Amino acid sequence: METESQHAARLGMSRRGFLQALAAVSTVAALSACTEFDAAMLPAPAATDTATPYFKDSAPFRLHPGAGLEARLEAMQGVVTPTRLFFVRNNAASPGLEARDWRLLVEGDGVSTPLELSYPDIRGMPGRTLVSYLECAGNHRAMFDLVQGRPAQGTQWMTGAVGNAEWTGVALRDVLTRAGIREDAASVLLIGLDVDAPEEGFRRVLPVAKAMHPDTLLAYAMNGDVLPPDHGFPLRAVVPGWVGSSSIKWLGRIQVSTEPLWTRNNSTSYVLIGDDFPAEGDRLGPAVTTQTIKSALALAWPAELSAGPHRLHGYAQSPHGPIEKVEWSLDDGATWRQAAQVDPQFQYSWARFRIDLELRPGLHTIMTRATDAAGNTQPDAVLFNAKGYLFNQPVPHPLRVG
Repeated sequence: METESQHAARLGMSRRGFLQALAAVSTVAALSACTEFDAAMLPAPAATDTATPYFKDSAPFRLHPGAGLEARLEAMQGVVTPTRLFFVRNNAASPGLEARDWRLLVEGDGVSTPLELSYPDIRGMPGRTLVSYLECAGNHRAMFDLVQGRPAQGTQWMTGAVGNAEWTGVALRDVLTRAGIREDAASVLLIGLDVDAPEEGFRRVLPVAKAMHPDTLLAYAMNGDVLPPDHGFPLRAVVPGWVGSSSIKWLGRIQVSTEPLWTRNNSTSYVLIGDDFPAEGDRLGPAVTTQTIKSALALAWPAELSAGPHRLHGYAQSPHGPIEKVEWSLDDGATWRQAAQVDPQFQYSWARFRIDLELRPGLHTIMTRATDAAGNTQPDAVLFNAKGYLFNQPVPHPLRVG
């Protein structure tokens, strides 16, 4: 039987990274043993004004103190992520807004009719509902260290900084049209009301073409209920296919400009920094906008499994189109077999796939890779960047089979 060192070397993983992954088994087991999670004990989202924190129990999550709650994909059973299991990444504390006091301001030299809209105003506009995954730009960031042996800055997300939900709201373009967006408008800046965030309100610039896309949404509901505070109550943006930082929570102001706008979040943060990504003036690298194609197993990291037959599930998503196939490998990518997709994929949803396999005792790894309908496939390797964004090479998922 291979030693852990031999197995790590064959995978191209650092021995330290592989041992870190295996050591986490005891931590995961301890959490499972001492934290009895009962979904019925969680409060439902209120249908009226509320500033009460929605999350009362961290059992479905990996905790990243001061940064967020990482979802455990193994806790998910279907295509749509229940709100109580959806990951949380906030740059400041939830501001505890009341709908009756909230206003959305639309202003700037890129509109002819500045607006101030109340919550009833927004709810009274024609609504849209879509299913879309949201994924943090740093999802899989820890893999730069565990797989490549090069640690990146930032929250060490594993595979769970992603979720898939049904969102209901109004099209951003309908709000911009109501404000009389000008033909020469260039940038749309979304600004949150989290005043403790950098720049006094977390913000992100969208080009006009993306802002005016019919499926760029200002959402007031998630999975059929009013947004919980930690997910942006009373209004948030949902920008399908773009990194999660574009989907501003607690939206309070929209600034439309006839000139390109630059903020911290598209010049020094949420940019690719490294030898392969040249700086441009004051900008440290190209801004991170569109997500990448990824796949991950809905399986504890790492996993302890019994020998014999198993049915594993996982999720794959791409900003470029539907997932066409997911493949899996037990021999470090030398050969690949096709997984089965078990649920229909629609709109901007991720796809759920199934793997049936027989496992022998010992140390193993299983890798998955996804291909979308546009022909994009997860690459064999990803260029390193200092902030650890957009890691999407196939990940060797450690298994200890007894």
